[in-house]
Amino acid sequence: MAFEPPRRLVQALGESDDWLGQLPKAVQEAADRWELDVERVVAPGGRSSLVLLVRRPDGSSAALKVAPPSASPELERAALEHWDGWGAARLLASWDGALLLERLHLEVSLRSLPEAKALLEAAGTVRRLWVEPPAEHGFETVAERTARQADAMRAFAEPGSASLISAALAARDELTAFSPELLLLHGNFRQGKVLAADRTPWLAVGPEPLVGERAYDLARLVRDRVEDLIATAAGASAARRRVNKLADSLEVNRERLRGWTLFRAVESGTRALTAGRRREGELALEFAGWL
Repeated sequence: MAFEPPRRLVQALGESDDWLGQLPKAVQEAADRWELDVERVVAPGGRSSLVLLVRRPDGSSAALKVAPPSASPELERAALEHWDGWGAARLLASWDGALLLERLHLEVSLRSLPEAKALLEAAGTVRRLWVEPPAEHGFETVAERTARQADAMRAFAEPGSASLISAALAARDELTAFSPELLLLHGNFRQGKVLAADRTPWLAVGPEPLVGERAYDLARLVRDRVEDLIATAAGASAARRRVNKLADSLEVNRERLRGWTLFRAVESGTRALTAGRRREGELALEFAGWL
């Protein structure tokens, strides 16, 4: 099957990535297996997978997601199976790194709503995802994932970031010393990961699932629309109010949410700077400094 992978995906994985070279074959095999008619590739798409809009043999619409092993599609499959459409897009079928998913309205995310309404809908959506994980699951814990991230943060040597990194690592050490709960988490939950749907107003997509406490899952949501916060004179106080508002609305400890928000903002910032995404990294670190 001939098509051009979205530029964002190529840039993220690298022009010479072996998986990209096998991508047309993988898509063709999945389309043949499920007798799909491919309509188009979704662009700009994400940095870790390819999504195509397709039609099933009965004419119903769906989305085909194909991801490399590094994106852990089997863990996404396991989480989607466990949620079974509760708060997230329903998994219709899976095979060898390919996921056939309920089609949502990809062009309409919570970012299309005013901020207050978006946060309200986001809170209602993520609350449904926080369930007991399946028995004998293969998901990593928050402590395990953040340990790897902490190692990368310690190796980050750009001037001016040492104090923020030290504060973030200290917060992570304190938070992982005790976890109040072990629930299935989305792992990358934010407004852009919640799309309009037909069977319910909003559903989550693109999980990077793990198990741990709810405060970790909320932490990325706190940083949403960071560019808008930074553009205002009251950005710092607005960020702190957002922490408190989300914590209270979902009955999460304020200080644990603040700590995870700090760690995740610094981790995202240093990772973006390392990858050359300077504007994104600087925004995340400026936000972290407010906390």
